[in-house]
Amino acid sequence: MAGRLVRRDRALNVWPGYVDALTTLLLSVVFLLTIFVTGQFFLSQELSGRDTVLERLNRQISELTDLLALERSGKRAMEESAASLRANLQGSEAERKRLQDLLASGQGAEGKAAELGRQLDAEKGAATRALNQVDLLNQQIAAMRQQLAALEDALAASETRDRESQARIADLGSRLNVALAQRVQELARYRSDFFGRLRQILGNRPDIRIVGDRFVLQSEVLFSAGQAVLKPEAGPEIDRIAGAILELNRQIPADIPWVLRVDGHTDARPINSSQFPSNWALSAARAIAVVQYLVGKGIPPQRLLAGAFGEFQPVDVGTSEEAYARNRRIEMKLTER
Repeated sequence: MAGRLVRRDRALNVWPGYVDALTTLLLSVVFLLTIFVTGQFFLSQELSGRDTVLERLNRQISELTDLLALERSGKRAMEESAASLRANLQGSEAERKRLQDLLASGQGAEGKAAELGRQLDAEKGAATRALNQVDLLNQQIAAMRQQLAALEDALAASETRDRESQARIADLGSRLNVALAQRVQELARYRSDFFGRLRQILGNRPDIRIVGDRFVLQSEVLFSAGQAVLKPEAGPEIDRIAGAILELNRQIPADIPWVLRVDGHTDARPINSSQFPSNWALSAARAIAVVQYLVGKGIPPQRLLAGAFGEFQPVDVGTSEEAYARNRRIEMKLTER
């Protein structure tokens, strides 16, 4: 009978490792998808900004085109007016010459010639002003052409920057994927070294196990029933674990964001005391007690994480005392932050 129970326990101990391995793989995929979506988001923001700039430039070009058409129409009108004024000027000069001839033949035409001369001078002034306006319009048209050329250059530069940005984003995503893969491989190697070291330190104890990628201690090793204060005899066991973690902290490069997650678990029997209103509260208090003890042994607090699962992650769904004992546990897992 004892042999069958041992074989059944061994068979049941395999599943948490598989589940945690799949969970780690899923988290890695979700993290990579998050990086990809973030890159796509920033790319869409940059493309949206480019489209906005292009739309604004197109509106400006349309407005300048309309203004240029109006100016060209005004220029034609002014040129026609100037041509008319030149024709009038030529007619006036012919009339003046005729009057001068009449003046030579008689003194009575002097007053009329003087009046016509004044009219001629006024028409010459109007023609001069019209020619000045034509020159001004020509200058404005030249300035508009320069603005259109500058806008075309800016549009070409914007398209060039957009292509360069897309190339940089693609290169950044590729390098990020390579860096993430390298970090995952490094952390997996240190995790393997860590659990190998723990196996050497702890030996083959039935109440302290290494299951998959996590280290499992039965709660009875560390705590009294319904309590979250570490037993005095639990100190040496946790000290060995703390020593392995400190050695690991010295070996892992500082740029790898690793943490040791300490999870508290209880059995399914409810607790309702003044100190612990639920199994969640009890499992959280026990995880925090272990984390605080490890901090007291010199482990950096930023490398520790306390979690609580209460009775909701059992390893044995039975209702026997043995099943309850298996579910009351503290699990430690080396993982990414």
